[in-house]
Amino acid sequence: MSAQWKGASARMPNLARLQRQASSAFEQGHLDKAERLCQAILDYRADDFDALHLTGLIRLRRGRPLEALAFLDRAVKADPRSVDAMSNLGLALQGAGRFADAVARYRDALVLAPRHPEILYNLGNAYLAFDRIDEALESYDRVLAQNPSHVGAHVNRGNTLLRFNRPQEALASYDAALAIVPGHPQILTNRGHALRRLDRPQEALIDLESALTSAPEFPEAHFETALARLTLGDFNDGWKAYEWRWKTGAFANQRRSFRQPLWRGDAPISGKTILLHAEQGFGDTIQFIRYARLVADRGARVICEVQPELAPLLSQIEGVEIIARGQALLPAFDMHCPLLSLPLAFGTDDATIPAKIPYLTAEATRVAQWRERLGPRVPRAGFVWSGSATHKNDANRSVALARLAPFFESLPLACFGLQRDMGDADREMVARVPKLINLGAELSDFNDTAAVISLLDVVVSVDTAVAHLAGAMGKPVVILLPHAADFRWLRDRTETPWYPTARLLRQPSFGDWDSVLGRLAAELQIHVGAEGSQLGLR
Repeated sequence: MSAQWKGASARMPNLARLQRQASSAFEQGHLDKAERLCQAILDYRADDFDALHLTGLIRLRRGRPLEALAFLDRAVKADPRSVDAMSNLGLALQGAGRFADAVARYRDALVLAPRHPEILYNLGNAYLAFDRIDEALESYDRVLAQNPSHVGAHVNRGNTLLRFNRPQEALASYDAALAIVPGHPQILTNRGHALRRLDRPQEALIDLESALTSAPEFPEAHFETALARLTLGDFNDGWKAYEWRWKTGAFANQRRSFRQPLWRGDAPISGKTILLHAEQGFGDTIQFIRYARLVADRGARVICEVQPELAPLLSQIEGVEIIARGQALLPAFDMHCPLLSLPLAFGTDDATIPAKIPYLTAEATRVAQWRERLGPRVPRAGFVWSGSATHKNDANRSVALARLAPFFESLPLACFGLQRDMGDADREMVARVPKLINLGAELSDFNDTAAVISLLDVVVSVDTAVAHLAGAMGKPVVILLPHAADFRWLRDRTETPWYPTARLLRQPSFGDWDSVLGRLAAELQIHVGAEGSQLGLR
């Protein structure tokens, strides 16, 4: 006998009650319970807006934006006029790296709620994430017009101004945020970073130490402290704090995981095999590869894994096996150490920087080829005016070629460009500067660059790998530095213990390249030999 039908209402749970329980569980942080309750609702009503929306929020809270997308998209379809659902769909898209789509959803939400501060804030964050910084700044300003106490808008407005290379204005935004939440470690750290960008490291340390007082394990504050201390020449504490880089968001994904222990300089390594591995940029590798020989001098077999582009050049270092990253299986080793941890391992200070120069030379066959290319022997200078456009500080360290163009015409020496990568504006300008012969397109690798450097009298470069290469080869090199230079160049010095043949020309104030170029012209003019056959530096 079949069972008597009692009607759907007999089996239908109380969906409103389930929704209240799910919302309560979510607010209390009981995500598993909240999700089970939402699923129970969706089992009976697949297009239930509240359950779909809350499930999407749960997935966002769990850090799973791709999964959140599916639920939030369904929620928006269930209620196309829900401002919250539209905004949260934008958050999921943003978390999935789909910034343009996120902007579109936030804009849809603003059609429904044009003055909603949180949507405007999220829109600004999406713009900032994919470098539409003008629109990001406008969004944060609109937020603050509605809600002057919005801390996030003040902070991210400051971050945006830093991207505009306007650190003084960024300070004002961070100050406004700190007036609302005094002593916040993240904001103090951001403010310390802005002060470093203004070449005010002592003041930066005050903020950073305050941040660490309230958040002793905050990696970004430790890392910023390291950069400030190293800039001031405090190598002892600076190199120690620099190890915190591996816990910061910028470096955490770059950290190498090996079962072998990290060598910190204290364990005996005679008879052991140690792997040194490159990190960060080409210039960093060229600068710190000098320590590889010191490791070998302690009796270790040294294997150094470097960027493939540098491997042929660095293979000349005696007593060190160079392998290209990603192009070979790592051989067996007992310990490892990142290259930029070696100054700490060796207890390096200003007086003990290993500066036995040159430690890199050019290949004889390449030199012969380039000697013919450069033509008759006359005083020669090589120039690099910009670095990688993706470098976080490129706006400060690079000089537009248009700014340099008049400078070349007055120099009584042959001018060669060593610039391999150029933007469209610089590429067009090269054709309009006949005195500058740009060899960049002919330089196939760093060995070519080294060969050309060996045939020059002086290299003039902004803070790039070429400056490091010239210094490592013992070639006179003039390095053009922004007002707040990278920590390795210290402060208020015209020389550097890292490269004895280098001369440093710094901006006297933020953004002042004109003064630097004026001093450079005088520097090169003075040191052209009386017969025009030699060029030297003081």
